[in-house]
Amino acid sequence: MLRRLFPHPLLSLLLVVSWLLLVNQFKIGSLVMAVILAIIIPKLTAPYWPNRPPLKHIPAFAAYVLLVIWDIVLANIQVARIVLFMRNENIRSGWLAVPIDLKSPEAITILAGTITMTPGTVTSDMSSCGRVLLVHALHAPDPASVIHDIKTRYEARLKRIFE
Repeated sequence: MLRRLFPHPLLSLLLVVSWLLLVNQFKIGSLVMAVILAIIIPKLTAPYWPNRPPLKHIPAFAAYVLLVIWDIVLANIQVARIVLFMRNENIRSGWLAVPIDLKSPEAITILAGTITMTPGTVTSDMSSCGRVLLVHALHAPDPASVIHDIKTRYEARLKRIFE
């Protein structure tokens, strides 16, 4: 019964939290509207997600989200330092080809989104074979270390969560 009401429980939870954050107040009416959206939207979108991947380690996913939030805060500070105090000729921006081992499209999407959400880097493209992400880094004096950080810090964790 509960599975029929909430075909995608994590999406429903995300919708409730997002709605309450958007309205910026906790009232019964807001909570009721959030629950209505959390029931209707997943039911309407369920046919488009026939083979959704199971999250194998939900605590690892929660830890990943916290890690990404922490990295976003640190990257904001680093980007501000680069922009405000580094001379233009010392900034080493560049394009990086990041090979990926992930097979799940959802995991690849989360990896690309994580790279883009972290200030100073943006995922620009994906190879036609789906095995390489093209990433632009604001400051990458050692491109190999940036690629290594992406693979060890994000991709390895996503692999444990999704595969």
